[in-house]
Amino acid sequence: MPSFFKSKNSSPPAGATSANWATRVRQGLSRTRDNLGKRLSGLLGSDKIDEALYEELETILLTADAGVNATAWLLDKLRRDVKNKGFTEAAQLKGALQEALLALLAPLAQPLHTDSYKPFIIMLAGVNGAGKTTSIGKLANHFQRQGKTVLLAAGDTFRAAAREQLMAWGERNGVAVIAQESNSQQKGDPAAVIFDAVNAAKARGIDIVLADTAGRLSTQLHLMEEIKKVKRVIAKAEQGAPHEVLLVLDANTGQNAVSQVQAFDDALGLTGLIVTKLDGTAKGGVIAAIAKQRQQKSPLPIRFIGIGEGLDDLRPFDANEFVEALFE
Repeated sequence: MPSFFKSKNSSPPAGATSANWATRVRQGLSRTRDNLGKRLSGLLGSDKIDEALYEELETILLTADAGVNATAWLLDKLRRDVKNKGFTEAAQLKGALQEALLALLAPLAQPLHTDSYKPFIIMLAGVNGAGKTTSIGKLANHFQRQGKTVLLAAGDTFRAAAREQLMAWGERNGVAVIAQESNSQQKGDPAAVIFDAVNAAKARGIDIVLADTAGRLSTQLHLMEEIKKVKRVIAKAEQGAPHEVLLVLDANTGQNAVSQVQAFDDALGLTGLIVTKLDGTAKGGVIAAIAKQRQQKSPLPIRFIGIGEGLDDLRPFDANEFVEALFE
């Protein structure tokens, strides 16, 4: 049976660090910048705009995991700029590429607002290893710094030590956790745990519920059916919930992230994304691929990006900061 656990630490953690976040984003994206920005600077330092330059630019974007569709769109935009604006030198393409990339990514920069419901229920999904449970702990810290009260639901009842990991984050943040009893001989029903968490939040006047779910591959259809059940049960506990369904993506997975977005969106109707571990990859261009995937319909916002291991290293996505951090 699910139980209510309260951290021993009753005070929220300290606020934001003194380091400038834009600087930290730039530092976190240094590997991608080394792969993308430096190569672009070298290429666009040449004298002329010709087909060889476009071909090399295509290669650079593809190796940065921008994807075929986003790369084609960016190159087409550059070709039109060259024609319409009368560019004659390769150096002029750097600013044009930054503008094109910003135009592609800007629709994804939509901050998450949680004041419309209380409790505001956020369901998180993702494959194992994407950083889902860690992101929940960091989200708890983020919302606490906004003055919100938070409750965690340990709905990952299948992965070994998942409950303990979330309990540790609850302890670190000083927030309550609803979880399966540790001495239970059977794996609990994740939907039941989250159902109890929603009711506990309502009874205690909690602002935000962060509901963890078991990680699964998008190809495991029977497990995808289970996560659909979790969403249905949340709706039974609170009409209109979950109010946000976030998919956590590991930036290191490259183009696999695009297929994950499609599979989880089909199953759950995603409302946003969290892209983690951007500091660990030289291929941060995957965000461009994600943007192009939904360009012809309503964009799927990137609510947060993660660029480190610290408690406050998960912050809202800012397209301007991100694009500036990619270039020399």
